[in-house]
Amino acid sequence: MSTVLSDPFITSLAAAPLPACPQPTPIPPLAEVVGATAHVPLCSGGSVRYVNLDYAASAPALAAVAGAVQAALGQYASVHRGAGHHSQVTTVRYESARESVRAFVRGRIDDAVVFTRGTTDAINLAARATRGDVVVLDIEHHANLLPWTARERAGGARVVRARSTIEDTLAALEAELAAAPAALLAVTAASNVTGEVLPIGRVAALAHRHGARILVDAAQLVAHRPVSMVSHGIDYLVFSGHKLYAPFGAGVLIGRADWLDAADPYLAGGGASAAVTLDDAASASVEWRSGAARHEAGSPNVLGAIAIAAACEALAGIGFETIGTHEAELLGRLDAGLAGIAGVELLRIFDDSTDRVGIAGFVVDGHAPREVAEHLSDTAGIGVRDGKFCAHPLLQRLGFPDGAVRASFGLGTGADDINRLVEALHRLQA
Repeated sequence: MSTVLSDPFITSLAAAPLPACPQPTPIPPLAEVVGATAHVPLCSGGSVRYVNLDYAASAPALAAVAGAVQAALGQYASVHRGAGHHSQVTTVRYESARESVRAFVRGRIDDAVVFTRGTTDAINLAARATRGDVVVLDIEHHANLLPWTARERAGGARVVRARSTIEDTLAALEAELAAAPAALLAVTAASNVTGEVLPIGRVAALAHRHGARILVDAAQLVAHRPVSMVSHGIDYLVFSGHKLYAPFGAGVLIGRADWLDAADPYLAGGGASAAVTLDDAASASVEWRSGAARHEAGSPNVLGAIAIAAACEALAGIGFETIGTHEAELLGRLDAGLAGIAGVELLRIFDDSTDRVGIAGFVVDGHAPREVAEHLSDTAGIGVRDGKFCAHPLLQRLGFPDGAVRASFGLGTGADDINRLVEALHRLQA
């Protein structure tokens, strides 16, 4: 590899002078993430520090999370049924992880905390446990759409078309719930396409007024905003570790235990079964466990659970007021930068939304989304996402059936990263 080029941008790539970027008070990253100093090759030769603006897909691991996993590896063993010291220690760590999650999202003391493979897995488990109609919006990520529409014999999925404002969308949801009984309202707290945040407390209240419970897909929310299941009135909450700076293959479903205890075990196997006998016909009679164990058959992802707990504790330690201020400053800089580039259009679902996490979906006139993403990677060492973001109906209704570009950021992002993105897009449009 040739000599590393300087940051924040590669001066030799300048085909034309760029407009001067405003230089307010510098905004450094808020926390140390793994890979922050990694360099990537450029099509022009040489390399540059990688700018990761794809947090909404998978956030990098916090250094504190990687450290917690590394510390646990030295005593890693099976959980729950081992008498050895390492097994006992690992069991305590695994079960303590549940309590860290409960505290992080302010869950009720009797809520079940089930570790899953991620948000998609958690919602599929919830779908198995839900009996009755489920109401969803048409703007959902596929993870909070397909598990409900694919159910058989468990009740229908009633899809409500989101309106142009949040207020009108809430009114449409209330009208649908008032028109016919529903067991559950399932909504995404923050859009993975635009970052816009719904007022979850109000949504939960309208669900409860009509006798429905609420499931909140918080995959794009929990790393950016404080969540209180008690204060917001959330019955079920799901999220993924890999969007919470804990990319070790685990997720969470936390919520009321009665539906989960009444449901068939998510997987049949050891751990979920309390007692098994065989009759002469070689058919099994099984006594299934209740609680989280009922849906965690097999060897659980212990390290993934420990990673999620470490991330929850790290974010709580930083504080969401600090996190919110950091992201608001970066988002303001990003929005202003995009607004100053001819042909760039920022995606919005609602005309009246006022809260957004660190996500910007946009299109660039005259350039396909993949072309834009490749330009950013090849010429500036920037990683973004392009495509339909597993939200095909939403992209269609926004008028971009071929997809868009998404830049997303978090604790490891600084102002220099946002500046580089804006400069690279200026070059593309020059």
